[in-house]
Amino acid sequence: MATILKILVASILVNNYVLGQFLGICPLIGVSNKVETAFGMGMAVTFVITISSAVTWFIQKTILDTLGLQYLQTIVFILVIATLVQFVEMVLKKMSPNLYNALGVFLPLITTNCVVLGVAITNIQKEYNLLETIFNGLGASLGFLLAIVCLASLREKMELTAVPKNLEGVPITLITIGLMSLAFYGFAGLV
Repeated sequence: MATILKILVASILVNNYVLGQFLGICPLIGVSNKVETAFGMGMAVTFVITISSAVTWFIQKTILDTLGLQYLQTIVFILVIATLVQFVEMVLKKMSPNLYNALGVFLPLITTNCVVLGVAITNIQKEYNLLETIFNGLGASLGFLLAIVCLASLREKMELTAVPKNLEGVPITLITIGLMSLAFYGFAGLV
């Protein structure tokens, strides 16, 4: 149980994939204008990462490793991720059309979000078992959710402040992400 807790805390705070490894910056910048939209994207990514972590681990261990097809790992993982994203897209379109419209083009881009693929490959490289894989996926996605919601909250506050003309938009967002990364670096000795 201590190992699971260590993996969870490490993937949320210490080795945050977005703020520590800079994976998934595109959706972080693109969907963090409003907290509601950022939260919706974070929840969609949480579902996709957690489920794809388990499915890709199972496929790796039962099919790819058994048949000696490890070289197909990236292609197979991307296909699994794309399938899950299509499922999420259909569910959101049916259940929450407003969120579906707010996410726009960024929802299908979860397929190419390098955090999702990065977590799946990391699970295999670190030789996690199924339970560890699921918790690493959950932690990584909660770390993404935390980062995107915090950034969206800060961006909403920055709309009310005077930002120098040359820094408006993406430049101040990148500076904010850098400062958030430095703040998360403080968790380095936690685990």
